[in-house]
Amino acid sequence: MSDTFEASRKRSDDIRADLPINPQNYTMLTGDRPTGRLHLGHYFGSILNRVALQNLGVTTYVLIADYQVITDRDTTANIQDNVYNMVMDYLAAGIDPARTPIFAHSAVPEANQLMLPFLSLVSEAELQRNPTVKAEQEASGHALTGLLLTYPVHQACDILFCKGNIVPVGKDQLPHIELTRLIARRFNERYGAVFPEPEGVLSDAIEIPGLDGRKMSKSYGNSIMLGATPEETAKLIKKSQTDSERTITFDRENRPGVSALLTTAALCTGRTEEDIAAEIGEAGAGALKRYVTESVNDYLEPHRARRAQYERDLDYVRDVLNEGNRRMSQIARETLAEVREAMGMVY
Repeated sequence: MSDTFEASRKRSDDIRADLPINPQNYTMLTGDRPTGRLHLGHYFGSILNRVALQNLGVTTYVLIADYQVITDRDTTANIQDNVYNMVMDYLAAGIDPARTPIFAHSAVPEANQLMLPFLSLVSEAELQRNPTVKAEQEASGHALTGLLLTYPVHQACDILFCKGNIVPVGKDQLPHIELTRLIARRFNERYGAVFPEPEGVLSDAIEIPGLDGRKMSKSYGNSIMLGATPEETAKLIKKSQTDSERTITFDRENRPGVSALLTTAALCTGRTEEDIAAEIGEAGAGALKRYVTESVNDYLEPHRARRAQYERDLDYVRDVLNEGNRRMSQIARETLAEVREAMGMVY
């Protein structure tokens, strides 16, 4: 397993070195599930990187994975509102819809149609032993549905229908990429060369802590939402848990709440956690929370101002999504035609 990871990391490092030199050689698909509003974890963990690669000249596509909401949930309540708010945050962060189509799973049925041939290329045992699926099932407490079991195959459809050859991932997502590579290889061997074997580009972004020291997550309720008002942000930070020790120090293991606040401020100011801690010193948690609140609100002010413009023009937001759906549907139809041709299913 270690050898496999080292090989993946070596390929990832090679690609990252080549991206600024030959951006035209790469096609990247990335996205999010619309289970709620986007937060600072998404922003620093993935969105800024998407914008950077787009501006570098990499072909980029952003997927709103609405079908994947129901892999581990029994409702699609608020999904339309979540989708529109995602589009607003993408646009406000710098995603340019002219260069980077933003689209939804459910609006591109030709991409989802690839599930049928792809499922024939993997065994039940290969699906059952995927560690990411197991972890997601345990975290959600949800029954193992057929959709959750085949979640990695659905992701393979997402990546391969647009001929994606790089996918930004964390280490824990590499098994998904390996299964996608396996599906592409087996299809090409069985029917003819249609798909690239994509590579996972490992992110060097740190895990963004939530206000309780755990990973920032919508499900934990510890997130600073990008679209929150300055007042909502201040209220959330004020309620965050610290500890009884007055002197502020950075210690992730023993002082998770204090350290999470320091990391949040560091990300928003470009300073180090240790520098901020030394400055606040014995002024205590109250002073730290005021500093973090000011840092976050100052950092997000331009994003929120741009976002407010889109909130006042929902027709434009819908147009962006509709145009992204149209463009990606055309790509999916072309790929599906290649698949049917390779499989001898043109009648």
